Amino acid sequence: VELAETGGGVVQTGESLRLSCAASGSFFSIDPMGWYRQAPGKQRDLVATITSGGTINLADSVKGRFTISRDIVKNTVHLQMNRLRPEDTAVYYCNAVGRDYGGAKYTFWGQGTQVTVTS
Repeated sequence: VELAETGGGVVQTGESLRLSCAASGSFFSIDPMGWYRQAPGKQRDLVATITSGGTINLADSVKGRFTISRDIVKNTVHLQMNRLRPEDTAVYYCNAVGRDYGGAKYTFWGQGTQVTVTS
């Protein structure tokens, strides 16, 4: 599975960005999909994940500001980020868990997209 991310950039505090990630490749299933982020000098942390059934897991720090959505048919996942804050500045990575036809599970990462929020 390959993950292609788009949508990062530089915005001011309070503005919005939308990240998108498209998964390609042949796998039995890709579930869940989501986003993680890593700020300089910090560990990579979960931002949001969504299952094919629509179950969403959001980090407390983004609840009420970020929403995640998924197109099952197109194997895409989107992260709508509103009311951005300087502390949201990080490299955002798309994540997907894939299972092959034998049931083995694999974790895939995108190349990362930079989000910078200026004050």
